[in-house]
Amino acid sequence: MARPHYSSRLEDWFNLGIGSLLRRRGWRERIIPHVGYGNGEYVRVLARVVLSRDPRNQPRYDEDQVVRGWKVFVTAPATKVQVSVTVAGQSFDACTDRGGFVDLAVPVVLPPGWHEISLGVHGERQARGRVFVPDPDADFGLVSDIDDTVMLTMLPRPLIAAWNTFLRDEQARRVVPGMAEMYAELLADHPGAPIFYLSTGAWNTAPTLTRFLARHGYPAGPLLLTDWGPTNTGWFRSGREHKRAALSRLAKEFPAVRWVLVGDDGQHDPQIYGDFAQTHPDHVRAIGIRQLTPAEQVLSHGLPVPNPDPGAHDPQRPTAATVHGPDGHALVAQLRAVLSRPEAM
Repeated sequence: MARPHYSSRLEDWFNLGIGSLLRRRGWRERIIPHVGYGNGEYVRVLARVVLSRDPRNQPRYDEDQVVRGWKVFVTAPATKVQVSVTVAGQSFDACTDRGGFVDLAVPVVLPPGWHEISLGVHGERQARGRVFVPDPDADFGLVSDIDDTVMLTMLPRPLIAAWNTFLRDEQARRVVPGMAEMYAELLADHPGAPIFYLSTGAWNTAPTLTRFLARHGYPAGPLLLTDWGPTNTGWFRSGREHKRAALSRLAKEFPAVRWVLVGDDGQHDPQIYGDFAQTHPDHVRAIGIRQLTPAEQVLSHGLPVPNPDPGAHDPQRPTAATVHGPDGHALVAQLRAVLSRPEAM
């Protein structure tokens, strides 16, 4: 087994030192549950454990809280901590990884709908989490990007991203018109269908993103985020690979579902979605791409660029029908027209 990259060893050394210092000052483990999901074989439990002055002070998901973005990043991960997970009365053990994360698949089959689970450390300080189980007969699902698709953050330009993420109040972020209504409308046509929010954003922002989505009427669903910082192979993890891996996992976990993939043309969504549609043609119904305005393109890339064709990178292979529009109001009619075609059924 190859030795981990020195950047990850440096981060581990730093986290170990900070953790020891904080524990000597009386800080203890606090569990931050994330929304999980289940299928016909298991339930995927997602959570993070950090060190806190007050372990009982759970992050708030209510809609009226205002939080400075930088506060969600000032956390100390609790690594190699045993976590107990209880799902439908059955208990399982997990261990946090080097970032304090728990990503555990437990062999419990739950009926469709929302369910509550519990998590604990050292047999105490219980936290409550939620998991969503789609209808087993569902053949429709939504996967949505977040940044510049459902809310405007002007990523990935570093200065703009830092301003939006670390300094501004979360309520200052702007919503993309019509996207929440579009998702609600499409899901209303398919009761019990899942929606996943797939982003290269950090797990630290999950409570903030959850509040934003709820405040603006987006349907509730699991977030599939990533952990920023060093990995075992380099200084930074690949956001594109994170999205590709997450889509492939969803295809395996829900083989009967054909997804509508929604993103924007400001980063790599068209190519990622197009690649996935080419390699998994039976798992994609349609692709919706939100077109950034020229100003948003300048902030994202420096220069306006034409809207890319998701299939242009390999014209010899077919891809899913793709529609483009500046917001949800423009996309929903086009997606409905595509979904009504016999080949999309």
